[in-house]
Amino acid sequence: MQISDLPYPDPGVPDARSGPRFLLWLGRGQLGGQLKSLCWGMLHFTGVAALPYAVGLGVDAVVDRQPNGLLLVGLLLLVTGIAISVGDSMLHSTAVTNWITAAARVQQLLARKTAELGSALTRRVAAGEVVAVSTGDVEKIGWFVEAVSRFLAAVFSVVLVCVGLLFYAPELGVVVAIGVPLIALAPLPLLPRATQRADVQREKAGKATELASDTVAGLRVLRGIGGEELFLGRYREASQEVREAAVRSARMWALISAIQVVLPGALMITVVWYGATLVSDGRIAVGELVAAFSAVATLLYPLRHFQEIAMAYSFSRPSAQRAARVLSLTRTDAAGERPARTDPVTAPAAGGDLYDPRTGLLAPAGRFTAVVCGDPDLAGRLAERLGGHPMDGDPVSETGAGAEADARAGAGAGSGPDEVGADEVGTPSVLLGGVALDELELDTARTLVLVQDKDPVLLSGTLRELFDVPASGAVESGAALGAAQCADVLDALLQSAPDGVEDPMDARITERGRSLSGGQRQRLALARSLVTDPEVLVLDEPTSAVDSHTEARIADGIAALRAGRTTVVLASSPLLLDRADRVVLIDGGTVAAVGTHRELLQREPRYRAVVTRETDEEQRLGGLELTELAEALTEIEESA
Repeated sequence: MQISDLPYPDPGVPDARSGPRFLLWLGRGQLGGQLKSLCWGMLHFTGVAALPYAVGLGVDAVVDRQPNGLLLVGLLLLVTGIAISVGDSMLHSTAVTNWITAAARVQQLLARKTAELGSALTRRVAAGEVVAVSTGDVEKIGWFVEAVSRFLAAVFSVVLVCVGLLFYAPELGVVVAIGVPLIALAPLPLLPRATQRADVQREKAGKATELASDTVAGLRVLRGIGGEELFLGRYREASQEVREAAVRSARMWALISAIQVVLPGALMITVVWYGATLVSDGRIAVGELVAAFSAVATLLYPLRHFQEIAMAYSFSRPSAQRAARVLSLTRTDAAGERPARTDPVTAPAAGGDLYDPRTGLLAPAGRFTAVVCGDPDLAGRLAERLGGHPMDGDPVSETGAGAEADARAGAGAGSGPDEVGADEVGTPSVLLGGVALDELELDTARTLVLVQDKDPVLLSGTLRELFDVPASGAVESGAALGAAQCADVLDALLQSAPDGVEDPMDARITERGRSLSGGQRQRLALARSLVTDPEVLVLDEPTSAVDSHTEARIADGIAALRAGRTTVVLASSPLLLDRADRVVLIDGGTVAAVGTHRELLQREPRYRAVVTRETDEEQRLGGLELTELAEALTEIEESA
């Protein structure tokens, strides 16, 4: 794999069971690049290992006054120098390629997982953690993948030097062969503590990144309530904790580095002292002593790679663990428990009902259904479930019954509680026309059901680009903008556009639509959702940031534009609820009541409490007034 070939056509399916398994999977995916790097590394380190012997031969040739030997040594040094230079250059090139390609693979996997989960990702993993994984952690993972081949090449050179000395100068070679493994293994007792401190540092750095990301995202709100100093103080504390953890980690690695300097120095002194004794006794030649000394000095270079691989692994393991945790997330909340489907699932026929067996919610095909939840968090989770993304901690309805038991009887085959896809592990799926959404291909499921959450994102670009989304083509952008009451938004965009821009569709939107108000962003996002014209459209609080007059017109626009199409709106606004064909009350995680807005206001106190924000005392008084009114009507009828 070359850098010019990136991105990968298919990054593959990662082994995300643990951090080490993920690192192993990455390494296996780059065997070709690792082999190239290893070969060039062996060439480079072999040249380095050959230098001491060339020096020793040169000294012997001078002592023995052999000119031909000096020429041979010169030729050997030339070949060795070429090997070192070429090997080093190509090793660096292939190693960096391995680093970049590994990081690119991880980033592609993260991007694919983000596209797969959508807004469900940040509900299950903090946004700051996702940012940390896709930036700093990716770099550390790539570092370890790149360092493996250089470490193996360094091991080869160390073994080569030790074996060569055993043959060239056996007396000194034994000392080096015993001392080098001890030097390489000496830091091992310290590595667990160093790794632990590195993990603490990474954890604290991740929390600080999450805090910074969340603070930046909510900066406008913080300024509105005067909370900048509070969060600035929190970030200072988090930053100081990261600094202290980094200092503790650096001290341990400094100790390991010191060992890697002191012990080789001690070995070098031992070799010189023992070698000088052997030379004075006439047991070895001066050239052999010089070669042994040079070999030990040369070993300092490959031995540094032993420390580097330990550092790379200790820093990359928690990073790989975080990446694996993100990549292991699935669309369902029972990933790994549900039996894998081997047969392809056929998309449901058009005109099927949307049914959630967990809550008992039924949205009949072609109708405008409004859903009222007393818990806003439950509404968000329900919206994700209706889009085929079940969430951890979803309340489970034991019977899936509630007030819609009678409505499910006409929902079509496979819509009842006995055929809801509530498989052996008890994790029922949302059904569309009797087919479980989470068993469909992701692209198919998103074509059928579109979910707009309460905080939709607008990407930077022109308005025309914003509406360039997969759509049926049945709804024009003008009709969608009209239904979402975006006339004033178009005027504002046109006024702020540069000279020469006459069509508001060519006006540019800043990143996340920050130049627009909350209501304007919300209406543009709603228009974009209406343009797609999916079979089922799920809207979570689509008008929470607009005034009541605009909200009423938007409700009429949605009802008119989506006539004959299945629409589900999670809201508590009476203006929206009054335009719905049917309203469903979710209480305690299950359907509690079904009817029209006016019907539920009259007969359901829990619904009235959510929609009108009545207190318990107001509900009691309201109930008494209704009772008195009923008694008065009865008396009038009897007297008549």
